[in-house]
Amino acid sequence: MTIPPQVSLPIIPVGPLSIDGVRPLFILGPCVMESEAFVWEMARSIQKITNELGLKFVFKASYDKANRTSGGAYRGPGCEEGCALLQAVGQELGVPVTTDVHSPEEARIAGKYIDVLQIPAFLCRQTDLVVAAAETGRVVNVKKGQFLAPWDVGNIAGKIKATGNEKFFFTERGTSFGYNALVADMRSFYWIREQGFRVIFDATHSVQRPGGLGASTGGDGHLAPVLARAAVAAGCDGVFMETHIDPSKALSDGPNQVPLSDLGKVLHTLRSIHELVTA
Repeated sequence: MTIPPQVSLPIIPVGPLSIDGVRPLFILGPCVMESEAFVWEMARSIQKITNELGLKFVFKASYDKANRTSGGAYRGPGCEEGCALLQAVGQELGVPVTTDVHSPEEARIAGKYIDVLQIPAFLCRQTDLVVAAAETGRVVNVKKGQFLAPWDVGNIAGKIKATGNEKFFFTERGTSFGYNALVADMRSFYWIREQGFRVIFDATHSVQRPGGLGASTGGDGHLAPVLARAAVAAGCDGVFMETHIDPSKALSDGPNQVPLSDLGKVLHTLRSIHELVTA
């Protein structure tokens, strides 16, 4: 990976894995917990795919989609129940787990169960939430808001470091570009790493069309692997990618998710690109 000159990047432990620049970190899973059986099926299926490729991953699923376009959209099972389920999945499969939190109270609950607490992009400047997540001592993944420049993440890092927690990284997930559109700027990885922070790329949310379907978010899921390839070549530390057995039937963000049947091929390509640029 290309590291800006004179910059030393930290190694971030993520359960038995790490963000170290040697191998990319993959965060994989469905958008939302559609049912307990669905979560187990997705986790086991993803692990089978990654095992065949010799890769490790962090399993992701949301217990609550708190920022749905429509107030009547499906949200999930809730914090305590969802986090307990994720912990059970992680313990049985031996993989780290992550989910997004939306309030200081949720952060404290999730901190009892979850390896990586994710701060949603729209909430990345909410000081009380960021601090509460950091104070759990867990790894914190802050999604860079669609409204922030890459160099703005330094202020968020300062809030986390003030708690004594040095285990955090950022996720680039696109920047607002006019109405109902996002654009992913590959320069962002360099600029964030230049500040001394690890950064991964959210391939599926970067192809969203927020509110693009009127009462729900649209997207260009077929472009997620395209942007992921570019991001790995540009020097990101890993890739966040949502996947679903049948995206057309997903209860949240279906238009953006990568079909599970395509996941192995996509991951194989990303690993090959990473090996090429780090050779």
